[in-house]
Amino acid sequence: MRIPRNEPLGSDSLEAPERRCILTGENASRDELIRLAISPDGDVLPDALARAPGRGAWIGVDRAALEQALASGKLKGALARAFKGAALAIPADLPQRIEDALRKAVLDRLGLEMRAGKLILGTDRIAEHARGGALAWLGHAADAGEDGSRKLDQAFRVGMDAEGSGMTGERLPLDRAALSVALGRDNVVHLALADPGSAERVAIPLGRLVRFSGANSASEQASVAGPADRAGPMMTTN
Repeated sequence: MRIPRNEPLGSDSLEAPERRCILTGENASRDELIRLAISPDGDVLPDALARAPGRGAWIGVDRAALEQALASGKLKGALARAFKGAALAIPADLPQRIEDALRKAVLDRLGLEMRAGKLILGTDRIAEHARGGALAWLGHAADAGEDGSRKLDQAFRVGMDAEGSGMTGERLPLDRAALSVALGRDNVVHLALADPGSAERVAIPLGRLVRFSGANSASEQASVAGPADRAGPMMTTN
């Protein structure tokens, strides 16, 4: 079964609770929004994992829109309403803090999947799994070469019986240096996951980062499919 575009990826996506963006008033799955929380000192800070205790506020805009709202005072008013008049301090660099926190959440998640033995690294290993239809997710560093990415994308399509579909792996909003440092390996350019559950766990923080940063990549529509779901992976088309 093909997962519809824009469908949340979590196994409980049909029951994912919704939250309202304080800036647009639009509702969306909490997995698609970014939570802001306040510190004991009243500082407004990103809660990238949406786990901090206490009251939170949710935003669903990208960085450019947030910067505009911060400059115009719209964010201050929205936060005052969300936190019901609490004394708040909004850092001038809040957009950068959010992006940094989202990047860390993605890299930490990839590190956890690697330590669990789920992450597949190395072009040859990835290509072998891809041709066998055993990949649930394929990713390329932001600065990965087009030739190497294209060859792995082709192997991915072959393994998924999706030749001619335009399906590709994700061009990540993270370069090889960031991936290599986070994973403790040299020159991490391509990476993959065979386990659909791992792919779903990566998709949530990665989707938040892509939407907020405005990255022009395939990350927002992850190519996710289990080996038993060969007929219809969620895919990105060129």
